[in-house]
Amino acid sequence: MTNAVAAIQALSALGDPSRRAIFERVAAKPSAVNEIAAGMIVGRSAVSQHLRVLKEAGLVSETPDGTRRIYRLDPRGIAAVRDWLDDLWTRSLEDFAAFADEQVDLEDEQ
Repeated sequence: MTNAVAAIQALSALGDPSRRAIFERVAAKPSAVNEIAAGMIVGRSAVSQHLRVLKEAGLVSETPDGTRRIYRLDPRGIAAVRDWLDDLWTRSLEDFAAFADEQVDLEDEQ
């Protein structure tokens, strides 16, 4: 999967406010579903469904801990988003530099 595809899937997954809140809770502290669901408007079942989407998007991973699963951020998914944004930023800067050079050349011609 390319960084662009992974980044788009990750950003799409984070488009849901509940999912974003869950992602932020996992980012603050690796946790089990019950811990993540505590104090949220959505229930444990909905949190599990949101975690599945975040996992499919490559943003979280799970590790077994007895009968529980602990969810934590997956650095590979986050790196894909960052790489994609870095590529866009680099291309934007290159395009701006080319535009600025053209403007200087136009001014020199006048």
